[in-house]
Amino acid sequence: MGWCFLACLFSFIFISVYAQNGKANVTVKGTVFIDSKNPIASTSSNFICATLDWWPPEKSFSPLTIRLGGTLEDRVIYQTEDNLHAPCKPFTQNSSELFGFTEGCLSLARWDELSSFFNQSGALIVFGLNALNGKSILPNSSAVGAWNSSNAASFIRYTVKKGYNIYGWELGNELCGTGVGVRVAADDYAVDTIALNDIIYYAYRGLFKPLTIAPGGFFEPDWFGRFIALTENTLDVVTQHIYNLGPGVDEHIIEKIVNPSYLADGADLFIQLQDTLKRSDTSTTAWVGESGGAYNSGRNHVSNTFVYSFWYLDQLGMASVYDTKTYCRQTLIGGNYGLLNTTTFVPNPDYYSALLWHRLMGMNVLSTNFTGTNMIRAYAHCAKQSQGITLLLINLDSNTTVQATVDFNGTSAYVHGHRRTVVEKPLCKEPAETIREEYHLTPKDGNIQSQTVLLNGKPLIIDSSGAIPALDPMTVPSSKPITIVPRSIVFVHMPNVSLPACMQVSR
Repeated sequence: MGWCFLACLFSFIFISVYAQNGKANVTVKGTVFIDSKNPIASTSSNFICATLDWWPPEKSFSPLTIRLGGTLEDRVIYQTEDNLHAPCKPFTQNSSELFGFTEGCLSLARWDELSSFFNQSGALIVFGLNALNGKSILPNSSAVGAWNSSNAASFIRYTVKKGYNIYGWELGNELCGTGVGVRVAADDYAVDTIALNDIIYYAYRGLFKPLTIAPGGFFEPDWFGRFIALTENTLDVVTQHIYNLGPGVDEHIIEKIVNPSYLADGADLFIQLQDTLKRSDTSTTAWVGESGGAYNSGRNHVSNTFVYSFWYLDQLGMASVYDTKTYCRQTLIGGNYGLLNTTTFVPNPDYYSALLWHRLMGMNVLSTNFTGTNMIRAYAHCAKQSQGITLLLINLDSNTTVQATVDFNGTSAYVHGHRRTVVEKPLCKEPAETIREEYHLTPKDGNIQSQTVLLNGKPLIIDSSGAIPALDPMTVPSSKPITIVPRSIVFVHMPNVSLPACMQVSR
């Protein structure tokens, strides 16, 4: 009785607030259908990733995969023990130079400092290497000639010698296909990637070998198909970049984000890359190496506000469905799309979205469909913190509250902690006597462009010491429908449901 009262009270408060603001006058029912038999895909345990451009400020959070690189990585020269006495100068802006900057040097002292910091933070580092060293740039922006790998090889050997942990070495940034400013042909890029893999192999003999990663650019079917075919025995991870919301100056970004058809169209890039991998005899896996939604630093008061979590979490959900192992957000700090505020390091709303995903969503991905309205984006994974499942439900509608129930499509479902553990029904429901945990994310004052996010009605604000607030769920009887108020996000952890799909080991 107490659980019912609290659940009803919670729903009443949310619905009343939105109704008073004139934002909700409709309630509809819907159903989340989940295939319980087999997972359709799997992510890595380090799915959440963020990028850092050169040079990173010394702020971070852990655990997190960090991709260190970006546009200027192909202008970096590394100080090594082979060139200790050569000048090591930072980048300087020069419009006549490639990418608008002179070459910059990463000193050994700076690398030692960064490596110490990354080690203390527990971050997993993907390091982007200069792929243009030694190449000539033709008037048509093609980069030709052999990659001069000597500087990168010396830098890698130093890194190994010092015992610095690297999760992966990635070659180049946005040089594939038509490129961004400069392009490298697929055949040449394959030769260079094979050379990098050889360097890694010999540098790490007898040690754990980091991943060989490339090309870190925008997907073009022919280029990627050729590149993957030529590197099938050497390439561990193929990375694509995604900015499917267009330029940050676009005044209609919010309209795109709350349009379910526009979000759904984003699946095409994941599908095409997976199809390309399946056509090749390769064990290479797919990552999103960089994605910020809107390019050119995002859009202020959009990409650093609550509304961006609709796009971001939907991207994480779709990427998972199509077997993407890691998704790197542009950026941890920087521009208008950072997970952290560039000047204060205070978390933006997407930080909390990423953190909840990381804590709740396990590796096995479940086939999920939602009926009742097309304004709900629905995803489900086996749970990370239990043998149950976790749902992600995103309500894009501005005036409709959805009351959702969950059905499982399969021959059996099992419930932990109860004697009657097997339910022999085509469609299975969680028994009424159990509870679930819900995490409702809403914007402050109902304003989707707010930089303050509420969790179950409480603002998520760091304390005076900079500590992240507790992300505590509310508990609800499983017999109650899930209430998704307008323009909100709900994570639902159902620990008492165990499905055959979640008893399988992730690939």
